[in-house]
Amino acid sequence: MTASRPLWTPAPDRADRTRMADLTRRAGVGDSRALHRWSVEEPSAFWELVWDDTGVIGDRGDAPAFDGDRFFADARLSYAENLLGHAPGPDVPAIVDVDETGRERITSWASLTASVAAAAAALRADGVTVGDRVAAWLPNVAETMVLALAASAVGATFTSTSPDFGVDGVIDRFGQVDPVVLVATDRYRYGGKEFVVADRVAEVVARLPSLRRVVIVPGDHDAAGTAPAGATWWDEWLAPHDGAEPRYERLPFDHPLFVLYSSGTTGAPKCIVHRTGGVLLMHLKEHQYHTDLRPGDRLLYFTTAGWMMWNWLLSALASGVTVVCYDGSPFHPAPTVLYDVAERYRLTTLGVSAKFIDACRKTDGLSPIDTHDLAALRTVCSTGSPLHADAFEWVYGHVTPDVHLASISGGTDLCGCFVGGDPTAPVRAGEIQGPALGMDVDVLDESGRPCPPGVDGELVCRPTFPSVPLGFWGDDGSRFRAAYFERFDGWWTQGDFATWTAGPDGERRGVVIHGRSDATLNAGGVRIGTAEIYRVVERLDEIVECVAVGQRWDDDTRIVLFVRLADGVTLDDDLQATIRAAIRAACSPRHVPAVIAAVTDIPRTRSNKISELAVADVVNGRAVRNTEALANPDALTELATLPELSA
Repeated sequence: MTASRPLWTPAPDRADRTRMADLTRRAGVGDSRALHRWSVEEPSAFWELVWDDTGVIGDRGDAPAFDGDRFFADARLSYAENLLGHAPGPDVPAIVDVDETGRERITSWASLTASVAAAAAALRADGVTVGDRVAAWLPNVAETMVLALAASAVGATFTSTSPDFGVDGVIDRFGQVDPVVLVATDRYRYGGKEFVVADRVAEVVARLPSLRRVVIVPGDHDAAGTAPAGATWWDEWLAPHDGAEPRYERLPFDHPLFVLYSSGTTGAPKCIVHRTGGVLLMHLKEHQYHTDLRPGDRLLYFTTAGWMMWNWLLSALASGVTVVCYDGSPFHPAPTVLYDVAERYRLTTLGVSAKFIDACRKTDGLSPIDTHDLAALRTVCSTGSPLHADAFEWVYGHVTPDVHLASISGGTDLCGCFVGGDPTAPVRAGEIQGPALGMDVDVLDESGRPCPPGVDGELVCRPTFPSVPLGFWGDDGSRFRAAYFERFDGWWTQGDFATWTAGPDGERRGVVIHGRSDATLNAGGVRIGTAEIYRVVERLDEIVECVAVGQRWDDDTRIVLFVRLADGVTLDDDLQATIRAAIRAACSPRHVPAVIAAVTDIPRTRSNKISELAVADVVNGRAVRNTEALANPDALTELATLPELSA
């Protein structure tokens, strides 16, 4: 695969002023590609340079930055202290809240620091201490960020999900980690509709016996609501601690900071435990070098608190960046809403999903370059699914011609990126610019051999990066090893198909991500475990069993659900509506399949396990792997001929 023509090349003076170029000079190498080679060949020296260059606050200790096993083994630091310790000025906005109605709230750096101090004091008053879990079931608003920082300040572990998750989806997550404090909202707005969730909160609270405190952030600050019995309103919870002095617990580099959730194909969602120092360093690297964020910049990433990009957005505070939190639909009240926000707040970086860009491309008459002043915009980031060539073309033709379009790819699993943007290098249609600094990335074939450019294979990375998770909550290590390290010994296997592109001399240059190679679903950038869907669908009397897979469709991925029906049952419109409603209520709108099809048989292995990988291969037009392991390979023939798959 030969590299396509550049759509954008940074002007020499612009490239020279980037943080990437500055780090290249400090490392004493020639360019960003040489910097990457050095970063993976000398990881200890590289990560020590990142610590110093980004101004990490804390005690680095005497241990090497990387000893071949651990990073900064003697270091002690606080995530909250680092995020609040780089303010460009006390009165400068730190967080700007804006929702789909246009309402805004601005929180200065001084006010944010005071709010975090008060929330941390409130947590301490409730007995929260090092190692406890604090959970947020909240929208993308300032209070969610305040709570995360307050949890870090006291040494607690923070976990979150968004209010569009149903009760079962929340319990599947929080129920595993036993939070002692839950902060939730009573309502949220999306697409012009208000969703009151106070009853759901009460049900979740009843099913979390570990809770000591329940706090409610009102979804409408202008309208009084009714808090569930025993709950406290946010302002009332903080009021006794107004004026508290900031206090930050400096803890080891590997102290558990976040629990994020990435679902597998069996059982409850995986609870991934992330290290304090690892997340901080990874995000500082990605923000300052790959995204070229600087103090005073303004960043919006469209996300919910249930996606790792929310944690990535939060961490931008450590670079002195003003974080813009948008809450609501990106297409309500009009498809221009995010561009309206970009113009209004003079965003320097706008982050969205590939699906959003493609939807904009398909919206008749949408051309922000003709209707909006986006002169401040230096960078557009895209992730969640592969960004295809025509979407690149649309950004440069209809948003702004002079922008660094950084397609990035990583995962909840590492709370960061394997491959991403380079503000000193050309951008080519359909390609990610290259591996991220410090990430020893490769593409391997089925036998574990490196793939040459143009040949598809598995995206892998040596686990010599600091945000390798501590593991899964409650796991003895076996599930964690099986999830990432059993496929190719010594390599982290991400579960993505990828291809290297080649430069003029044939060397590896860019990367193309093709989507998931395993059975995990990727809907709107959020990885979803099929077990969550099965548990809901198979409760229905009409369904005997089912299997769900992701299908590449229209430059994105859609969920396809196959159901085997009970005798005498027909998959009519009413039953389809029932299935979708049940999934939406118990899980979330992102779990709802785009296609539901009835089948007479479902492929399974000789050990009687449903073979999701075989189904996914058929649905995506790939050769089925390991057919000899199937007890009923004839079931694949029916799947391949279903008309629903091409509709």
